[in-house]
Amino acid sequence: MRPRVDILDSTLRDGAQAEGISFSVEDKLKIVEALDNLGVAYIEAGNPGSNPKDMEFFARMLNTPLQKAKLVAFGSTRRRDTQIEQDRNISALLSAATPVVSIFGKSWDFHVTKIIQTSLEENLRMINETVRYFKKKGKEVIYDAEHFFDGYKNNPEYAVQTLQAAVEGGADCLVLCDTNGGCFPSEVVQIVQTIAGKFQTKLGIHTHNDCGLAVANSIMAVEAGATHVQGTYTGFGERCGNANLSTIIPNLQLKRNFLCIPDEQMANLTYTARKIAEIANISLYKRDPYVGNSAFAHKGGMHIDGVSKAASSFEHIDPGLVGNKRRFLMSEVAGRKTIVEKIKEIDPTLDKNSPEAEQIIQRIKEMEHQGYQFEGAESTFELIVRKQLGKYKPFFELEKFQLMTEQPKMSGPSASALIKVNVDGKSEITAAEGDGPVHALDRALRKVLEVFYPELSRVHLTDFKVRVIDSNQATAAKVRVLIESTDGETVWTTVGVSTDIIEASWIALVDSIEYKLLKELEKKIKVYL
Repeated sequence: MRPRVDILDSTLRDGAQAEGISFSVEDKLKIVEALDNLGVAYIEAGNPGSNPKDMEFFARMLNTPLQKAKLVAFGSTRRRDTQIEQDRNISALLSAATPVVSIFGKSWDFHVTKIIQTSLEENLRMINETVRYFKKKGKEVIYDAEHFFDGYKNNPEYAVQTLQAAVEGGADCLVLCDTNGGCFPSEVVQIVQTIAGKFQTKLGIHTHNDCGLAVANSIMAVEAGATHVQGTYTGFGERCGNANLSTIIPNLQLKRNFLCIPDEQMANLTYTARKIAEIANISLYKRDPYVGNSAFAHKGGMHIDGVSKAASSFEHIDPGLVGNKRRFLMSEVAGRKTIVEKIKEIDPTLDKNSPEAEQIIQRIKEMEHQGYQFEGAESTFELIVRKQLGKYKPFFELEKFQLMTEQPKMSGPSASALIKVNVDGKSEITAAEGDGPVHALDRALRKVLEVFYPELSRVHLTDFKVRVIDSNQATAAKVRVLIESTDGETVWTTVGVSTDIIEASWIALVDSIEYKLLKELEKKIKVYL
């Protein structure tokens, strides 16, 4: 039987403490659904005693049963010199009515005496009594030993006593926390092995990424005996973030044969990462292992040639195992073979000797001479190929657009756009405001097209880049505009070039919309077939 590692996702608690992250109750409900579908063992969803939003969330969850995961409420031990029944935070934890509670307590004697300013003996009582209280209430109790590694290195005897207090209280799991994120893997291995030899209780690991070692430390803890891993799904959290579960899960499951989530859910790793990033209103880091947009992107000609012949030559796993896909980047170092391989993705009947392929290559060269660059803009490249092969039909026609900007900006949106389009002989006109002319144009275009294509309501821009191509031409220089778009599930990039930044942006915007509509049409055709 495969060894199991229980995953506790703290995106909604520890992840919510990241700079720039603010979840609404609705956001939290959506993320819970995504994590439950993925099949993590535990979802730590917040501290009901800390704010009204978390209290409302737990109240909503009373009528929202989970299919696979257990919901966890998080909170501290009772306060010093306080009867546990009179502690408001303890009462709030109880009122959350979750099957599992995660209790954190102090393991570092420095924190006990200097931060919460109590005696070492009282701290042990706080841990023991709190864990015992919740066990008597029928809860599964996860004990988070805060600052455990720092505490152990400073005073190992006392750090172990704090764990003993939790064990005697009935804790179901002892989680060793590298709260400051300063440990090295060698330290983690040594300490986890030592603790594993002292207790029969299940051990867990909770690491932060302040040294860039959170994932490595978590994996090494598992190899040293931990069977419970905490982190956040896309790695965000306070300071430099938490251990990234979208990296840890495939590392353990695909590389070390542990069972972290159901095998059939591994193909949803990338989708879940993108969905959570979308809900959190952040851009998923392109170079994230396994789930990033660049995780299986190849640019060098030798690499592309090698992958084309044997994928394992430059890929450590099949991208499909985690729901990602291989990408061949168009660039000056990619070569002719790359273009032909990408053409074959659209029309497998073509090869390097096909006249159609030669025409496409010549067209690409012409556009590159004009200033286009297709590295990272494969969506525009695909549209060009389809146009050359006669496999493309425009979804709309622009009749006119008008832009107005406010200078100097007083308050609110600084630009507005009026746009009129024609779809299958029917015209529609609308207007929208935005923070700048391109933002206004984007909002107006999607707004007017949603009348005909409701699926565009889920599409929005996630990145906008402008590059001056020939700066020696001053204000007459050409600019290259790259636009990254998402629908919350997939991400695509398009490019436009012109001496007019608005026109270049318009070209990239149109390609972005056209590409999305093309993919939606292909989905419908597959369903029909």
